[in-house]
Amino acid sequence: MTIAAKDVMSLRKKTGLGMMDCKQALEANGGDMTAAEEWIRAKRKGKMDSRTERATGEGRIAIIVGDGSATIVEVLTETDFTARNSEFHDMMSTVSKAAHAGPVGPITCSDEMTAAIDTIRIKTGENANFARGVKLEGGNFGQYVHHDGKRACLLQVDGDADEATLKGICQHITFYDPTAITPDDVPADKLEEIRNKAIQEAKDSGKPEEIAQKMSEGKVRKFLEENTLIKQKYVLDESTTIEDVLPKGCTITNFVRYTLGG
Repeated sequence: MTIAAKDVMSLRKKTGLGMMDCKQALEANGGDMTAAEEWIRAKRKGKMDSRTERATGEGRIAIIVGDGSATIVEVLTETDFTARNSEFHDMMSTVSKAAHAGPVGPITCSDEMTAAIDTIRIKTGENANFARGVKLEGGNFGQYVHHDGKRACLLQVDGDADEATLKGICQHITFYDPTAITPDDVPADKLEEIRNKAIQEAKDSGKPEEIAQKMSEGKVRKFLEENTLIKQKYVLDESTTIEDVLPKGCTITNFVRYTLGG
C-alpha cells in the first residue's frame, strides 16, 4: 500500500524516530496512525527496558501547588541535554499533574505518568525513570525550584505568610539543608551524645566539671543554631533568623527538600 508522506511526518513528530522507521510502522499496520504509534511504542519500549542498568544522573524536579495540597516529583534521565529540552519539561508537567491528582503521601508512578516517561525514553533512546515524589495536604505552601531544576524545596506552614517570604525560606532550606525544624524535633539521644562528647573533651583538656558542663551546653546550643531550621541564620539576610522571618502566628509544619539523585 502507499503511505502518504504527511502521515510519515506526523508519526515522526509524535515518536521522534526516523522517516524509514515511521514508514515501516505504518506499512505494518495498514496505514493506521494510532496502531502504528502503539506498534512503535511496544517495539521501542522493549529495547529500552533492556537498558535500565544505564546510569541516570541527570533529570529534573517539579512542584505543583493547588486545591489545598502540593506535590513534588523527581524524574531522572541520562543526560543534561535531554533534561533541559522542552519535551522533557512538558513531560514533567504531565507527571506532576498526574501525581497531584492522586492520594496524599508518597507518590506511586501511575499508568499516565509511566506513559509520559516512556515517550521520552522512546524519543531520546535514554533510560529515564520516575525517582520519587510526595503529596502534602493542609495549611499553606511555599515552593522553590532552582533554575537548573536540580534542587527544590516544598514548604508546608500553618498560618498566613506572603509568597515571597515562603519562597525565601524555601531557598534557605535548599541551600542550608537543616536536619530538623525546631530544637524540639532533635532526638534527645543526639543532644546527649553531643553534650557527653563535649564534656569529655573539656575534661581531657584539664577543665573542671563546672566549666566542662557550661562548655557542653554551648556546644549543644551551637548545634541547634546550625542545624534546626528556625534557629538558622537566614540565607538572604544573616542578621536575622528563620524564626524572626516567620510572621507572627505562622509555624512551619513540614518541608521536603530534594537534590537531584539524592
